Amino acid sequence: MRIALVGDRSPSVRAHVRIPLIIQALRERDGIALDPYWIPSTDAHDDALQRFDGIWIVPGSPYLSEEGVISAARTAREHGIPVLGTCGGFQHLLLEYARGVCGLDVAHAENDPGARDFLLLPLQCSLAGHEGLVRLAPGTLIEQIIGSPTTMEAYSCSYALNDAYKQQLVEHGLVFSGHADDGMARVAELPGHPFYLATLFQPELFGDGSRPHPVISAFAAAVSRRTARRAVAHAGRAE
Repeated sequence: MRIALVGDRSPSVRAHVRIPLIIQALRERDGIALDPYWIPSTDAHDDALQRFDGIWIVPGSPYLSEEGVISAARTAREHGIPVLGTCGGFQHLLLEYARGVCGLDVAHAENDPGARDFLLLPLQCSLAGHEGLVRLAPGTLIEQIIGSPTTMEAYSCSYALNDAYKQQLVEHGLVFSGHADDGMARVAELPGHPFYLATLFQPELFGDGSRPHPVISAFAAAVSRRTARRAVAHAGRAE
């Protein structure tokens, strides 16, 4: 099961260092063997990513290519490929949705500080190195994954959704299913998609890396289901 890890790999990004440990833990604890390929943001083109069984847009913004990460998000959304976006991945899944589905001419303040309108703005107080409580909406994908109405999560970010655009995203089908105590969005998901989940927190930083966060286990399970469905469909065509 091949997954694309979209982002510019760096040993200075804690989440990137953790991911190989998490992949190993998924194999040993969940019995799911993922075959990860790091795809730099500059190489994240639609034709290449369609061949993967899952797409994980990993932390590490600003990415070298906003266009590449947006392309990865669009490919996952349009082709029904399970996608997980964490931290910067959360931000760019929302940015692609705002532009591609809602038709908004908006920017990320980190990538384009001279733009006119921003979907992602700097936080008044950076969350880098902090943990925070996330309240989960009942019946949503994230609430089912966590199995609890709240979760304490680790962050390493300084940008978040501009709340002025939240309702427009909701009106076009996106669900904000996790919020901080101040009401700011921390989790987004897309009903009807095989697996589309974006978290501003970093599940990669859960524990010591020897046990996958439930969000990552759920993503891996969705990749496994898609692979199984494709195998069945291929076998049917071969008969």
